[in-house]
Amino acid sequence: MLTSQRHALILDRLSRDGQIVATRLALELGLSEDTIRRDLRELAGEGKLKRVHGGALPLSPDLPDLAERETIAADVKQALGRRAAELIAPGMVVFLDGGSTNAAVVAALPRTLKVTIATHSPTIAVALAGHDAEVLLLGGRLYKHSMVATGAGVVEALAALRVDLFFLGATALHPVHGATTGDYEEAQVKRAIAARADATWLLAAEQKFDRVSPHRILPLVALQGLVVPHAMAQARLAPYAEAGLEIVAA
Repeated sequence: MLTSQRHALILDRLSRDGQIVATRLALELGLSEDTIRRDLRELAGEGKLKRVHGGALPLSPDLPDLAERETIAADVKQALGRRAAELIAPGMVVFLDGGSTNAAVVAALPRTLKVTIATHSPTIAVALAGHDAEVLLLGGRLYKHSMVATGAGVVEALAALRVDLFFLGATALHPVHGATTGDYEEAQVKRAIAARADATWLLAAEQKFDRVSPHRILPLVALQGLVVPHAMAQARLAPYAEAGLEIVAA
């Protein structure tokens, strides 16, 4: 097998399986492990994958700060926010994660809607100041990159909550690795919130799909559904639908 053929096969497997295990692939192809490891190094050098101990993972998405994220695909996020807001009924207790997409949910909520919104994001809480909604702001150490509170204080406060809907924020979504993010403590807090929710939904623009960030939040089976752009190809969404997720187009 030519080098170019091996590289193409590796990238195809990485897209399909979400990881490459060097020993397993070498055995399958009847090649030496050194050959596969060399291929992985070369592909990593070309910026096509991320080398890890024993194999490779897809490249993690970049992690721009909140101010920069607010300028990316703003029209798509507004559409996702409007569709997600339609899932919120009067009297519900809803937890809104931080992030620019969930800020679009707030912007789409009717100001007179009688709901309780819990959040660990001060920016989300401030955006709700002009709404009739009851707002519960959970505090802790401020993770400035995402403008959310993290740490034991948030987790302890969650023990007193039971929420109907949790709108989760994530930097990446993959059929094998589920929802992931770039910060270890932030991932822990997100998992703790999901554990207090009857249903967890993720609003995901197309660039988040089939990618993996370093820290796992939840497997796909822990999600209720996805709110996605209406233009996304059904073939790309198929693995998520097959996993049992409800998929709502915006």
